[in-house]
Amino acid sequence: MPKPWRLTRQAEASLLDIALWTIDTFGLRQAQAYEEDLIARCSGIASGTVPSQSCRAIIDPELKEDLRFARAGQHFIVFVEDEVSVIIVDFLHSRSNLPSKLARIHRIEQ
Repeated sequence: MPKPWRLTRQAEASLLDIALWTIDTFGLRQAQAYEEDLIARCSGIASGTVPSQSCRAIIDPELKEDLRFARAGQHFIVFVEDEVSVIIVDFLHSRSNLPSKLARIHRIEQ
């Protein structure tokens, strides 16, 4: 059974930025399609059907929580999962400095 999931404020802001950039670059129709794909991926993460990787190897193997990421188009969906829910922490572009951004997210989430 899928877990409930939600976006942090940062994830909401990133999703809006992605939509605005995509509208400006590719048009409204493509922006809507990409946003639907990202949201579907979030639902897939919550249902356990989307493969993901731990951020421990990238940030610090001793992390207490398991910050994870999954690929979605040109973005990584960064999330934390517990027994009852999934929290989407942020959407990071694949060209970003992933280790640096993940370390920053980890510090903010503490």
